[in-house]
Amino acid sequence: MLGGTELKVCVLGLGYIGLPTAAVIARTGAQVLGVDVSPHVVDTVNSGRVHIEEVDLDGLVSGVVARGSLRASTQIEPADVFVIAVPTPFGADHVPDVGYVLKAATAVATVLKPGDTVILESTSPVGTTEQVRDFVADLRPDLKVPGRTGEGADVAIAYCPERVLPGRILVELIDNDRVIGGITPRCARRALQFYRRFVRGACVTTTARAAEMTKLTENAFRDVNIAFANELSRVAETLGVDVWEVIRLANRHPRVNILQPGPGVGGHCIAVDPWFLVHGAPDDTKLIRAAREVNDAKCDHVIEHASALIAAHPGLTVACLGLAFKANIDDFRESPALKIAAALAHRFGTRVRIVEPYANVLPFAFDGTGATLADLDDALERTGIMIALVDHDVFRSVPLEERADKYVYDTRGIWPDQPAAPDTRQVRLAG
Repeated sequence: MLGGTELKVCVLGLGYIGLPTAAVIARTGAQVLGVDVSPHVVDTVNSGRVHIEEVDLDGLVSGVVARGSLRASTQIEPADVFVIAVPTPFGADHVPDVGYVLKAATAVATVLKPGDTVILESTSPVGTTEQVRDFVADLRPDLKVPGRTGEGADVAIAYCPERVLPGRILVELIDNDRVIGGITPRCARRALQFYRRFVRGACVTTTARAAEMTKLTENAFRDVNIAFANELSRVAETLGVDVWEVIRLANRHPRVNILQPGPGVGGHCIAVDPWFLVHGAPDDTKLIRAAREVNDAKCDHVIEHASALIAAHPGLTVACLGLAFKANIDDFRESPALKIAAALAHRFGTRVRIVEPYANVLPFAFDGTGATLADLDDALERTGIMIALVDHDVFRSVPLEERADKYVYDTRGIWPDQPAAPDTRQVRLAG
């Protein structure tokens, strides 16, 4: 049935990964049901529209919904393949919370039948796929579950993490290599057969635990390298050196590739996933923990410096440029820019203007602050202090002459022409 055109797929979670995944699968001719707890999300998808910003996603969803290949519901239904793509946040003391995953597994167990495949895509601590297996086994003792029976299993259970970049999700869902980890080798092969329907990249099979750790390793690697750049920016600030110039010159070495510093690290992956490794092996993750602490502290460092700049000029209004966790998207999850802008708004109130081209209203973090949402042109005309927190393309397009009369705190290095001379109104800070 996996190779047939009448394949029925159920995707649990219609967020930034689940909805694009469901739409891409539906485009192959499979009948896809997207399940979400939000009636608003379900109604939006069923009307052929999208509730998230992603390049070309609106057109794809509109097309597959119109053809009847994709529909959404708050209730699960029987299918041949179940893809779990729900959030995995962390709680107090950065303890991973897999409650959404296990709730999804419980729902799947109610409709599971022999021959079905269950795939977890949510970024998860090592061992979570085995927890899903155990939940299914306990809830459905009538089924032979892989790893819990010495005989052939009735169902296949595997883990295959997404590894896509917001703004390029539809392309990378298809072109990027996939790591597919099965509870057993047979489970991995079943999942491989499914992904081959829509993935052009290489599909490599391994164990579920290895696949889970691979995803966490990828994001911890990036977090550690960002932490080096962020720590370097603070060293350069202390020593009175332009960090952007230092990095540009150091990267001319053929074996050096330092990343760019910023106001911190955000998003649902890099700012979260390393903690899953720390939680799983607390005595063996000193570097990973230190990187997380460096990147979190960078956010507080920017708040401190920005507050000092604003307090020193009480007659000027302030434009905070950007709330998203990275450029040119509408995703604010774990965003350092949002945290910084909200902290400044709570301290300086109505003096603060927020410029975010990917938002129509301010997030609830700004409730009661008096801060207002403004467009870029208005901010350039009416504010005397500009704090660049996100490197949206539209911000990069602002020429020096439009910034000439502003105090500027550029945490992203988007304006390399920014003067640093102390006798000008410009403030050239590394963030």
